[in-house]
Amino acid sequence: MSVTTHAHVSHTPPPALSADDLAALRWEDDGGPVHAPHPSRTADQWPRVSAELGGRLPELAGREDVIVTCAPGTRSGAPAAFFPALAMLEIDADLFAPHPAASIRPAKPGDEERYPAAWGAFVHEAAHAAHSRWRIEDKLRGTTLDDAAQLLEESRAEAAHLARRPDDRRYLRACVTTVVLPDFTSRTLNTRWDAATAAGLLLARRDAGILDADEVDPLEQQAVALLGADVLADLAAIWKAAHATADTDAVGMTAHARAWCQVLGAEANQPPPRPGSGGGDGEPQGGGGSLAEAVRRTVGNIAEREEAEAAVRSARERRAAQKQAEAARTKAAAQAAKEIFTPGAGPYTPRRSATPPARKGRRQPPIARGPVARTRAPHPAEKAAAGQLARALRQAAYRERAVLQSQSAVPPGRLNMRGALARDAQRAAGATPTALPFTRTTRRQTSTPPLRVGIAVDVSGSMGTATAPMASAAWILAKATALTDPDSRSATIAYDHHLTAITHPGKAPDRVTEFDADGMGHSLDIAIDALDAALDLATPGAGRLLVIASDGYYSPGEAARAADRARCLHNAGCALLWLAFDPDPCPLPPATALVLTDPASAIAAIGRAATTALTTTR
Repeated sequence: MSVTTHAHVSHTPPPALSADDLAALRWEDDGGPVHAPHPSRTADQWPRVSAELGGRLPELAGREDVIVTCAPGTRSGAPAAFFPALAMLEIDADLFAPHPAASIRPAKPGDEERYPAAWGAFVHEAAHAAHSRWRIEDKLRGTTLDDAAQLLEESRAEAAHLARRPDDRRYLRACVTTVVLPDFTSRTLNTRWDAATAAGLLLARRDAGILDADEVDPLEQQAVALLGADVLADLAAIWKAAHATADTDAVGMTAHARAWCQVLGAEANQPPPRPGSGGGDGEPQGGGGSLAEAVRRTVGNIAEREEAEAAVRSARERRAAQKQAEAARTKAAAQAAKEIFTPGAGPYTPRRSATPPARKGRRQPPIARGPVARTRAPHPAEKAAAGQLARALRQAAYRERAVLQSQSAVPPGRLNMRGALARDAQRAAGATPTALPFTRTTRRQTSTPPLRVGIAVDVSGSMGTATAPMASAAWILAKATALTDPDSRSATIAYDHHLTAITHPGKAPDRVTEFDADGMGHSLDIAIDALDAALDLATPGAGRLLVIASDGYYSPGEAARAADRARCLHNAGCALLWLAFDPDPCPLPPATALVLTDPASAIAAIGRAATTALTTTR
């Protein structure tokens, strides 16, 4: 290793490995013991992390012969380092803080999003493994020339890596802000060599496409103040030439390093100057800690930009995840509707995939028999109520004629005297008349949209006393919908944990279906999704109404899922009506609650509430 901390390619072997280190690095197929970490011990997790990092290295560096070690502390003393002679890469486990070792899964693509700084250090060393193929002469090791060459290699390797994998830019930026720069902000920097070193690490990364020009502007201004514009331009020409140098061109990189020393007036064959101790062709030049302050401002600019970009990425990922979840829910709803409303289908059990498969010898759960007890002919009062409700629904869905007003220079229309006088005045003045004195009102008939009515009936055990009014109300709603318009459709689902189709979309019920309410659980969320998929309740262009008959006694999870589905429909313009037949109901928002204490008055009350909901929701 060079004496400076910015060089991460070490041609000097690290201290000898201990017996434990050798055991952890031994391959499984060479006869050595297989390392089996205990999941509860943090220290034993790092060999697994090392192995998983090693598994990801080929995609970054294109090499499969590099051994990766990750442990608290490194043998080189740097946060990360690459040893070409040993084909070994090491990275300090502290870079992964605050994530515990057991949670770090580099083998899982995308896990690196949680620790971009550590992954950036890994990507940086992978860039060295892929592109740092040249080697300076042994007699020049530890000299100023060696220090300059290693400085130039930092941005050259990253530029070459970025040409192959441009998406790794964000990780290399995180590496700069958390690994490279803290070393400069922790000490006083005020010499020409210090300024050239900072420029070679930061401004060179700007020209490599890793940092942005506005981020490093404070450092560039201070570098010009310490070095001069001409010297900085000469150094920039050198690092740009290094970026174009081949991976194996040791002669070219040595020449670039020698030119670097000549521009700064440094002795190439002497040890490199210590930070803040002078160097180059003169003593410290003004500014005190101004260079370190410029580096700090640069760090702040990069960190601020990274936070903003991270917020944008997070919002984009949330939107993508939301769209994916909505697409998956839509697909699942369509499949559920297909299975529920298939003619002759029995009760549908949602989330069947979450049920563990039956093992041999295990008793199979009983098949749900469904809530349908019997069917009967509708009573005369129910038929009359259906007719009355149909008229009320048709009136609620009625749209007034569209009114269109237009203005013209000639009849027909109502004459506006102010406009007529203005037109005469324009004509008298010799101007082209532009006033329009006649106003015409045209009324155009608009079509009354069809109705889409979804009905969900709770048949869990707590609804046992309300089965009769529920059956009557479900039939009246379905029949009335069919009577309003030939294009109107309705469907009814009875739900507990299972879902059963009572009436199918587009089919008017001839008989009243009576229920047995003795089920367990509530799958109202799936029922809402299935009704939406079958009737397009979330799609504009029709009068849409969802009617839920239930007491609302759900578990918190069931209530939250159902309320989320109902809220989505409400936001899409679908009217929601909650019918409760219990004296102490718990309707879910945002539905319009209708408590029916007297089943005899249910028909009239349902009609009023349904028409009100349709009228106020258009």
